[in-house]
Amino acid sequence: MPPAKKRARTYDPAKIRTAVLAQFGNVREAVGTLTAEQAALPTRLGDWTVRDLAAHIGMALGAVVRLLDEPEPPKQNGVLLDWPHAIGADAPDIAGHARDLAERNPDLAAHLAEVEQRFTARLAENPGTRLLATNAGALSLDDYLVTRTVELVVHTDDLNAAVPGLDIPYDRQALAAATRLLADTLAAKAPGGSTEVRIPPYAVVQCVEGPRHTRGTPPNVVETDPLTWIRLATGRVSWKDALDEAKVSASGERADLGGLLPLLS
Repeated sequence: MPPAKKRARTYDPAKIRTAVLAQFGNVREAVGTLTAEQAALPTRLGDWTVRDLAAHIGMALGAVVRLLDEPEPPKQNGVLLDWPHAIGADAPDIAGHARDLAERNPDLAAHLAEVEQRFTARLAENPGTRLLATNAGALSLDDYLVTRTVELVVHTDDLNAAVPGLDIPYDRQALAAATRLLADTLAAKAPGGSTEVRIPPYAVVQCVEGPRHTRGTPPNVVETDPLTWIRLATGRVSWKDALDEAKVSASGERADLGGLLPLLS
């Protein structure tokens, strides 16, 4: 008998909308406290400054507004898990646009507040089934908003790493959705059932070809915390460094995920 096909994960649209706005609000409030010296600090994103990064975070919601302004595609031809594999091609354009936004908006907190206002208004006008022409194909608004949790959580972590003591909080639902989407991306990239990846309290996925376990403790187990997982999946930390620093535990001959990471960068 062939193995049962895995059912795609679903997300509560109302919770995702609330999570996106909550996490963006956390960032906006923190950006409003930055000094000129802090805004000029370097980040771990190449030659981006904190100011560039903060401007880019506004694009996480600005992209939704822009896509809603475009004609609606006639039919859906993408799925949520297409998105992580599609974003790399836009990296050069994204960097240039972020720097341009930072230069044109000296008051970044006011800029983010304006972006948030436009985003909130457009959400109220459109149902979650409205299709958007994204770089991963035509996706529903509800699905695309799940990707915004990844953008916001990842770049919140980037800001916290760049500015000592900033300590922007993570909305629990945003962190959960980002963790789950990236865990499912791993399972889709390396399908199988020989290795169990545990990211408590938000996700457990099975991946990697090999003998499939059916009961009891699986022979190959990887476990880590949500932020470490997100850093691994996005290339902020290497598999070797995470192991060396005891940020991840891995047991079993098929528990080495180093060759599968990062999932996006």
